[in-house]
Amino acid sequence: MTNQAAPRSGWADGARFLKSWVERPLQIGAVQPSGRALARTMAGYVDPTTPGPVIEIGPGTGPVTAALLERGVAPERLVLVEYSKEFCGLLRDRYPGVRVIEGDAYAISTTLKELSLAPAIAVVSSLPLLTRPVEQRLSLLQQCFAMLRLDGPYIQFTYASAAPIPERGANYAATPSRRIWLNVPPARVWVYRRSGQ
Repeated sequence: MTNQAAPRSGWADGARFLKSWVERPLQIGAVQPSGRALARTMAGYVDPTTPGPVIEIGPGTGPVTAALLERGVAPERLVLVEYSKEFCGLLRDRYPGVRVIEGDAYAISTTLKELSLAPAIAVVSSLPLLTRPVEQRLSLLQQCFAMLRLDGPYIQFTYASAAPIPERGANYAATPSRRIWLNVPPARVWVYRRSGQ
């Protein structure tokens, strides 16, 4: 059975995003929410039949959250980590049953420590990684791997052509999607997995 997401206003969400971007461009990283095609592509890498939580970081106004629910992930399995207090309130109103945690995704091991979650089946990220130093991006990936099942993917989108987290060492591999031209601006999804998975 498909979970129905609460309706949302594209114009209102766009205005919220633009306002947040003007106030905090390095934290928001985009002037509008992810488009439907991009959100569906990201959700498509999550297998809702596999048991366990799904962690979404940087959900903003929730377009990827909606796509995950439409894909069949039950609301109680979703854990959203959002830095913006305003977006947290909006997400709680819009998606009843979904756990929304106000906190720092770049310190996710600390932010989610008290939840004592089972290993997650996926981490889905809309964070603007390219605004952060490479070492901080690598730290985020390693923290997420520690919270994931061994075969669980870390899913990240970017507007750039290159991988948002460079491949360093041999403990993980990254695979890109095709460019999603229907998104504005066009984007690509990168899926990171531990090597051998």
